[in-house]
Amino acid sequence: MSLLSRKAAVLLLATVAGLGAINAHAAREKVKTEKVSMLDGKLTFVLPKGFVAEPLPASPSGAKGTMYTNQTTKTVVITAENQIPAGQNVKDNDGEFLDGSVSSFIEDQRKALPDFNKLSEKSLTQKGTGLGLRQVDSTATQGGGQTLNTTLMAGSGTKMALVQVISRASDKKAHDALVKTIVKD
Repeated sequence: MSLLSRKAAVLLLATVAGLGAINAHAAREKVKTEKVSMLDGKLTFVLPKGFVAEPLPASPSGAKGTMYTNQTTKTVVITAENQIPAGQNVKDNDGEFLDGSVSSFIEDQRKALPDFNKLSEKSLTQKGTGLGLRQVDSTATQGGGQTLNTTLMAGSGTKMALVQVISRASDKKAHDALVKTIVKD
């Protein structure tokens, strides 16, 4: 992976880590939403009813994100999108870029979460768009309890995107169903 790709991945992933930690600073106006669109419409999905969106403040790197929470299921979906630095342009299924993003993400998560445990890693291609995704499934202690985490990463043109689904460890069936809804495989 080129140094530029690695830097881009680190910037987005560091931003997302920061976005997930600033729930208290998120905009207070909550908007009911269901449809999510990223990467100029190449990555779209519909969240089930019960999720409420909270726009997150833009990061210093320019990343924009939204935190979707479902109070009933105690599930969180964080979406973040950022420009790839230095005008780098990636294909919709750029294996080198995606592999580097995953590698950087796992390294950053191990540093940030002492009990981070990667369960699996998958390469996916979204039907209809040909958009390449990397999926990392993991567990960690967050918010005072054990959680299941699925992180999806994609890049297209000059933008990169990350979607993170965080659920209670005891809710694997619902977690997997939500991830399947997002991935559409």
